[in-house]
Amino acid sequence: MADEPFDLPGCLERVRLRDQVASRQLVEHLYPLVIRIVRSHLPRRVAEEDLAQDIFLKMFTRLAQYQGNVPFPHWVSRIAVTTCIDQLRAQKRRPEFRWADLSENEAEVLSNVMTDERDVTPGDALAARELVHKLLGQLKPDDRLVIQLLDLEQKTIAEISGLTGWNQTLVKVRAFRARRKLQKLFQELRTKEKS
Repeated sequence: MADEPFDLPGCLERVRLRDQVASRQLVEHLYPLVIRIVRSHLPRRVAEEDLAQDIFLKMFTRLAQYQGNVPFPHWVSRIAVTTCIDQLRAQKRRPEFRWADLSENEAEVLSNVMTDERDVTPGDALAARELVHKLLGQLKPDDRLVIQLLDLEQKTIAEISGLTGWNQTLVKVRAFRARRKLQKLFQELRTKEKS
């Protein structure tokens, strides 16, 4: 019986009648869609399950507003994307990256890098990579993209120009500016740790 298509209209009707089993079935049915949207728009410092829960809460509280003009999954997708964007906007109000945002291992690696006390172990290298990704998350999308392609994926200026449509001079300028911003973020984090 698992091959039977999900009866979305019937399930929605039961949800409107406050059927708890139907509500759980609706969440289970929509969860893959919602979590995919959350993961593609996930803001920093927000747990994906928490964000998914917020989306489902909004879906249930706004269910009376659903008119059926668009397929229900599309309607839920709009709620999901809007919720993620709202979270991103809220973070832009306080975009700084703090020492407290680091895991214990990342903080230790950063301390070691700053003091040059010992060689980096493989575990530290992984933590350093995670730290780089957190710092990259602070950059604007174009800056993050150019650093990702040039420095992390080792693409040439010509390859990046072909992928992005930017001329080669623009790629070089963006890379230079993005590296300076990344260095500034690292220095700010380092200064905050010392104070």
